[in-house]
This record gives sequence, structure tokens and C-alpha cells, in this order.
Amino acid sequence: MNTKTLLTIAEIVVAICAIALILLQQRGTALGSAFGGGEGTSYATRRGIQKYLLWGTIVFLALFIALALLNVAI
Repeated sequence: MNTKTLLTIAEIVVAICAIALILLQQRGTALGSAFGGGEGTSYATRRGIQKYLLWGTIVFLALFIALALLNVAI
């Protein structure tokens, strides 16, 4: 396998992981709380696993962008 093929495979794997992390994140009440439908405040601190999911998503998306740029450059 050449370098371009390996970069493409790595990019696909990272993209699938990023999609999975995005889908695993907990959803809020969305627009319902913006119009007074929610009983709590509209801001909540991420704790525990939610915090790790957020940081993992950021890392995988940054890695995806880096791989995409590297794939274009080669």
C-alpha cells in the first residue's frame, strides 16, 4: 500500500470515530428551553463522561482536518 491509500483509510476511520462521538453526546431540550419551555437554566456544566466525549470529539475532528490537509498536500 502506498502513503495516499493509508492516509485515506486513516481519514475514514477517524471520521467514523468522530461521527460516533458526536452521536453519543447527550442532547438537551434544544429550542424548547430557548423559548421558556425548560425549567432549568439554559447553561449546564459538562461533567464526567460528557466532558470526555466533548474533548474526544474535538481531538478527533482536529485529527480529521490534519489528515485531510495532509492527504491534499501529498
